[in-house]
Amino acid sequence: MTLRRAGGFAASVALAACAVAAPAQSPAPAEAAPTTALSGLPATGLSVRGPATQGGWLRGRVAPGTRALSLDGQPVPFAADGGFFVAFDRDAGPQATLAVTLESGVSLSTPIAIAPRGWAIEHINAAKRPGGMPDAEYQRRRAGELAQIKAARALDTEAQGWRQAFARPAAGRFSGKFGSQRIYRGEPGAYHSGLDIAGGAGTPFSAPADGVVVLAAQDPFTLEGHLLIIDHGMGLSSAFLHASALKVKQGDVVRQGQVVGLIGSTGRATGPHLHWGVVWKGRRLDPLLFLAPAG
Repeated sequence: MTLRRAGGFAASVALAACAVAAPAQSPAPAEAAPTTALSGLPATGLSVRGPATQGGWLRGRVAPGTRALSLDGQPVPFAADGGFFVAFDRDAGPQATLAVTLESGVSLSTPIAIAPRGWAIEHINAAKRPGGMPDAEYQRRRAGELAQIKAARALDTEAQGWRQAFARPAAGRFSGKFGSQRIYRGEPGAYHSGLDIAGGAGTPFSAPADGVVVLAAQDPFTLEGHLLIIDHGMGLSSAFLHASALKVKQGDVVRQGQVVGLIGSTGRATGPHLHWGVVWKGRRLDPLLFLAPAG
């Protein structure tokens, strides 16, 4: 399998120097989610399902013979069977535009209403950046870490986990929700980009869907600690932060439910927990929206 650069969005601009394999088989399809109406494209056969909200996503299918698909003018790839995935950032505006180009060359588009959400404020008893390190040294190390993360998320492994209904990666209460504005000891920081699960130290966590490991930081990063990133294909990836140990390495193919690491408190963490983040082509998504409602 040829490894290639993920295309279409500005966040995917670097290619890491590694060889990763695609999963050997396709996973089961995702469970049905609510269908979002696309009244502007009734003749194309285009359909989508999923939560069209800030931090949300849609899975869909284009009709046979479709030449191209785009979201807000940016190209979106689709599989041989027509399947595709698109998503909306935490700060997405009230409307997105999904467009197709038909085999005839005709282009049609339709607006998709993006439901707004309210965001909480969380006060964190931790410094905004790790102490005990001169600022110049921190900036140097951080630049290298961010470059590794960017390169990892630019990889296209052709994994098929994006098709699956995601499974919860670990047990435990949700101690930090996606999207919350965070205040670090009185200093405002960025919003919380993932879902925190308060599992005990050493508790195993697993892959929420099939994928390929594109980053496994054996040396802890300054903020993320032992960081693991799994590519699920179509530009969708999961990141797991603060692990005490990783059970997989870069290039490994992983299956849904496979143990991939142990919960810890490495990096910037006030205690043992798993931070699970989900990103699609640079857009940060709410992991809770990938899980089936309890009960």
